[in-house]
Amino acid sequence: MDHQPKFFENLSGTGKAIGVLTSGGDAQGMNAAVRAVVRMGIYVKAKVYFVYEGYQGMVDGGDNIVEVSWESVSSILQVGGTVIGSARCKSFRTREGRLQAAYNLVQRGITNLCVIGGDGSLTGANLFREEWSGLLEELAQKGKIDEEAVKKYAYLNIVGMVGSIDNDFCGTDMTIGTDSALHRIIEVVDAIMTTAQSHQRTFVLEVMGRHCGYLALVSALACGADWVFIPEYPPEEGWEDSMCVKLSENRARKKRLNIIIVAEGAIDCHNKPITSEKVKDLVVQRLGFDTRVTILGHVQRGGTPSAFDRILASRMGVEAVLALLEATPATPACVVSLSGNQAVRLPLMECVQMTQEVQKAMDEGRFVEAVRLRGRSFENNLNTYKLLSHKKPDAELPKTNFNVAVLNVGAPAAGMNAAVRAAVRVGITEGHKMFAVIDGFEGFARGKIKEISWGDVGGWTGQGGSILGTKRTLPAKYLEKIADQMRTNNINALMVIGGFEAYESCLQLHEARSRFEEFCVPICVVPATISNNVPGTDFSIGADTALNAIVETCDRIKQSASGTKRRVFIIETMGGYCGYLANMGALAAGADAAYIFEEQFDIRELQANVEHLTEKMKTSIQRGLVLRNENCNENYTTDFIYQLYSEEGKGVFDCRKNVLGHMQQGGAPSPFDRNFGTKISAKAMQWISKKLKETYRKGKVFANTDDSVCLLGMRRRNLVFQPVAELKNETDFVHRIPKEQWWLKLRPLMKILAKYKTSYDVSDSGQLEHVAMHSPKEAETGAI
Repeated sequence: MDHQPKFFENLSGTGKAIGVLTSGGDAQGMNAAVRAVVRMGIYVKAKVYFVYEGYQGMVDGGDNIVEVSWESVSSILQVGGTVIGSARCKSFRTREGRLQAAYNLVQRGITNLCVIGGDGSLTGANLFREEWSGLLEELAQKGKIDEEAVKKYAYLNIVGMVGSIDNDFCGTDMTIGTDSALHRIIEVVDAIMTTAQSHQRTFVLEVMGRHCGYLALVSALACGADWVFIPEYPPEEGWEDSMCVKLSENRARKKRLNIIIVAEGAIDCHNKPITSEKVKDLVVQRLGFDTRVTILGHVQRGGTPSAFDRILASRMGVEAVLALLEATPATPACVVSLSGNQAVRLPLMECVQMTQEVQKAMDEGRFVEAVRLRGRSFENNLNTYKLLSHKKPDAELPKTNFNVAVLNVGAPAAGMNAAVRAAVRVGITEGHKMFAVIDGFEGFARGKIKEISWGDVGGWTGQGGSILGTKRTLPAKYLEKIADQMRTNNINALMVIGGFEAYESCLQLHEARSRFEEFCVPICVVPATISNNVPGTDFSIGADTALNAIVETCDRIKQSASGTKRRVFIIETMGGYCGYLANMGALAAGADAAYIFEEQFDIRELQANVEHLTEKMKTSIQRGLVLRNENCNENYTTDFIYQLYSEEGKGVFDCRKNVLGHMQQGGAPSPFDRNFGTKISAKAMQWISKKLKETYRKGKVFANTDDSVCLLGMRRRNLVFQPVAELKNETDFVHRIPKEQWWLKLRPLMKILAKYKTSYDVSDSGQLEHVAMHSPKEAETGAI
């Protein structure tokens, strides 16, 4: 895409006043959004006001609408909920209330509003915008404002951001707070699993989601639950029998526990509620299992926001300010949201109408339609869950006579096991015999390969590291032995789950095809590495878990620095030569600087950072946080930077350093990595099946084209299969990174939010799109 970069320097906020409010139910990450709006607003020289207590504060005016400074939003990034308060407001629903609110805004010259809330809050904001000129006329007639003010403040611009843990808003893939709520649910599920295992218990977990089953569905997918009840997809008639059969079958397979997840709004096909108590009673009466109910309640709204939510909210907040600066009287109210990995702007009312359509479809019993309207991501989740949770009887499974091997290559990454589980189960469903290779290509060469069954991978989703074992060894030095093993075990396809080494390995196998016919089989790479340095994909399995580990540590360190005052921490992150973890960790933790290999720096820049921190120590925020990627510069090491800062900051601040090391590789996978690993791997397996059918000739599989060795990656909005041979041109093999990396575009964001002057390319944003209705076919192709 060769466009001229468009920079926001020509967008000035001088003379503009922006009001920011949070409304409706709270959600983790709202504060990150508020912080981004305030700092970006001040950065472009606009005035920014807090509107405390949502619309209630707008109606009450007075001290509820306050101009804020840069420091007003310090230290709120890691706080859950909303620091500016949120309240349900009856008076704003009346014209008198809105009249009073308009008066309070005009008094302060505010004609730009950034509303963070659910669909109710955003619908209210749109109505307010439509009535605005009429409200001002009325205020002038009553003599409350003069004609001059009516002309000067003639238009109200509105931009919305969706803050809701339910992820129930159409048009956006993820709403602010959803990922954090999933973190809370999964933490509880993981804890419950250990106790349920001890006593052979069944647990029924009730999660939030009165009208939307997203949290229930994704947490069921992420923990491998036995059964899930959601409002959009009621169970068929006679579900009681099917569920009890499934639970007892699982027990018969030596599974010591059962997990059933119920969304609070779950219904049966007659629109009658299905409650967690009802499910528990059923299990006890029919099966006599020891069963307990846990209702998670408001725990899901609480706690600190996840790294994903902080980055999402920061990106949305900056985008919202840009949208307000570019708005004209003709621009409809819009919401900024995320589609795949792209920030987009959508007309607010189109999204609201679509969201209401879902409810209408559910009320009228059109459930297939309701799932489709929820969007392709929701539909994909549901299809994947159905695929992986219920094993068909052997008699019903097709028989393909193909043998498919799965292996892990490279360093361990959280989420690898979820990917292996999905591959094995989808493979079995498609009728293949599945084989697991132990210890990567090294194990392969030694013949460490065994058949793996459906039950063998039960309970794998929540486990960190690599159960199969993984090695960094590339196949080049074992080609002959590996070819022997492929022949001996009659392996017809390979699925390689791993990082840069997995990609390189498959390149080597591709290049060795002319010498070894055994490698002329479909091969798919599924990217899994904490470094996120694999070409052809925006995200790798494991990177989100590592990012959360970094951010959690940074939060603790910031807290310690706040206590001692005047202290700067230098933190070293992993990632090889790839600066993803350092850069995104800095954005999510609110760091002052991040040194990365991709953006060369010299002593002048280090000096400028020290001066910037010296200035910062004169304000009320007397602490600093600096992240450094482990290989960003061979001479400016972590020790060097620590010593430089210590010397230059003498008398102003003192310094500490911290190398995070392998804690970034460990831990239970985050909900994002479990879900991403599961879905991407299931899709890769379906591709392998398709390729096996295409390349089966005269009793054998023979695949020797470039497109039979692919890497499955997430690119902007879609999942795409790319031949590894074509990705060679996009790769810097010396430093093991892609030549172009999408996240470098977010680098200026981190600098702006840390108060550095920088230029920010906004060419990707700014176009108002329409909410796309997707066809059922599309659900199978792209989305995650």
